[in-house]
Amino acid sequence: MDADKADTVPYGFDDDETTVRLLRSAPPRQALAWAEHALSGVVESVEVLQGGLSSAMHLLRLRRGTGLRTVVLRRYVRPGRRAEWPDLADREARTLSFVESIAAPTPRLLAVDPTGTQAGTPALLMTCLPGRVEWVPKDVDPWLRRMAEVLPTIHTATLPAPEQFPEHVPDTPRDDEPPAWTQRPELWQRAAEIFHQPVPEDTRTFIHGDFHPGNLLWHRASVTGVIDWQAASIGSPSVDVANCRGNLFRYGLDLADRFTRYWERLTGERFNPWADLVGTIGYLDELRDDRPSDWRELEEALARAVAELDGS
Repeated sequence: MDADKADTVPYGFDDDETTVRLLRSAPPRQALAWAEHALSGVVESVEVLQGGLSSAMHLLRLRRGTGLRTVVLRRYVRPGRRAEWPDLADREARTLSFVESIAAPTPRLLAVDPTGTQAGTPALLMTCLPGRVEWVPKDVDPWLRRMAEVLPTIHTATLPAPEQFPEHVPDTPRDDEPPAWTQRPELWQRAAEIFHQPVPEDTRTFIHGDFHPGNLLWHRASVTGVIDWQAASIGSPSVDVANCRGNLFRYGLDLADRFTRYWERLTGERFNPWADLVGTIGYLDELRDDRPSDWRELEEALARAVAELDGS
């Protein structure tokens, strides 16, 4: 692992002022009162959970009689996100109930307020899993291998009924204009053309939808939790692989490729480069003006995907 890149701030921990105000401040009394009512206890302490950008996460310690219970409160407080996905809390609640049956360790749903009428904003309560997020492991290859081992436990779940989870739909940029910083605009233009072509046929499974190191908990080099299930859907398992790859580019393309090879050997499947391409083009709006630190890896992976999909 590149030491310089490993020292950069991990995704989800580079908080700006808006994120601090929305996600890291104490939850309002209304939300705590809802948690107390839902779990028949009294909140004794509240701790903000760092990392993540989509919702406010807090650790609650509730007392009920002589017992003390630790749970996680998740509140969907970003107005734009709520406007785009008004059923987000209900969707994640359904997913948490579904994944109780898979082999991977997942939080258990305790309560949900899908509209926010009681908690003040859509919210859910779930069990607290042991462990912490690990972005800079001491031993890289076991870390990669164990991440790859989690994916088959998700992808081999019994395929849900069509109405239970949506089909995976890649994010679509506002337009196809290449990034201002690139010296290979023709590469991005061709990638955008492929992006708009029909989705290639591939295996369809239940997928996490946002699988990456920031959504895994670790304890003593073992995965103790798979969290953040709000993007779960039905689609190609390569989508989960590509999402993890994109988060590993910051350490170098070789490391992302090593993760992919572990997954391929475990499953006997072949990674579909289409997933790299649509994942990158889906973030084009965010990439267009600000060159990311891993732009070389990102562009090289995109070039490889275009070449393979074009049959070069």
